[in-house]
Amino acid sequence: MKVILLENVKSLGKKGDIVNVSDGYARNMLLPKKLGAEATPANLNSLKLQNAHQEKVAQENLEAAKAFKAQIDPCSVTIPIKAGENGKVFGSVAAQTIADAAKAQLGFELDKKKIQLSAPIREIGEQQVEIKLHPQVTASLKVIVVAE
Repeated sequence: MKVILLENVKSLGKKGDIVNVSDGYARNMLLPKKLGAEATPANLNSLKLQNAHQEKVAQENLEAAKAFKAQIDPCSVTIPIKAGENGKVFGSVAAQTIADAAKAQLGFELDKKKIQLSAPIREIGEQQVEIKLHPQVTASLKVIVVAE
């Protein structure tokens, strides 16, 4: 029996896959637990429409991320931090600080988890910070750390 998987099944396949299983396995396991649906022409058409919709949404998200990247790339954020006389910084600039400064100075809502910092910034000067907007789109924001 051909079955369209509605959920990921560990030994069988992923959601949306069309698999061939025994009639008993389908009737006793997949269909009652709503893990799969029989591959009728109506269900196959519904699956095709869902896949087309998901592709369209994914393309729209990619375009939105590219447009947001075009807005972020030329911008810079200035972050004041306390420093000693010889330029030694007290504290550091973390991803949350950068996100707050971007919201206050530029009006951009950035998720601190998407800001790619290998370590907090602990020196005065300019640095480029990568922001992962989408799996395929990464923006670059100039962060200027100045002594307060």
